[in-house]
Amino acid sequence: MTFTLSRNSFGRLVLVGANGTAHDGIVPVRAFGITAPDYGIALMSADGKELQWIESLDTLPEDTRSLIVAELAQREFVPEIRRIISVSSYATPSTWQVDTDRGETALILKSEDDIRRLRSTSYANALLIADSQGIHFLIRDRLGLDAHSQKILKRFL
Repeated sequence: MTFTLSRNSFGRLVLVGANGTAHDGIVPVRAFGITAPDYGIALMSADGKELQWIESLDTLPEDTRSLIVAELAQREFVPEIRRIISVSSYATPSTWQVDTDRGETALILKSEDDIRRLRSTSYANALLIADSQGIHFLIRDRLGLDAHSQKILKRFL
């Protein structure tokens, strides 16, 4: 491994490269956050420059991997929709009441264009829904939803 990663006294990630230069405020970014979350991680500087590329988290020592995974979990918030309870209207914008892996919530769908199909072999029926606040909600398998949820979803697709 050509770098070390640690936390400073403020809890920020610090990367020390092979040349000994320390970079404070490192931000890990997944290249394929949903379809391949453990592969293709960039460690970015505070000013947005890629400092280190990691092909796979599995290749890292446990302490380094733990730091990156903890930082990613803190930054990423993608609740998974398990059920669509109701919608205020079949025209947009509409308010959706949904049950997620983090509890029930409401989201505002501004446009049908805010529902994106994910093209991947492992997520052939997955959807990513962006609400009006910029939060992304994942439906891992739209065909695996209950009949009521599928009926509502079909009106928007």
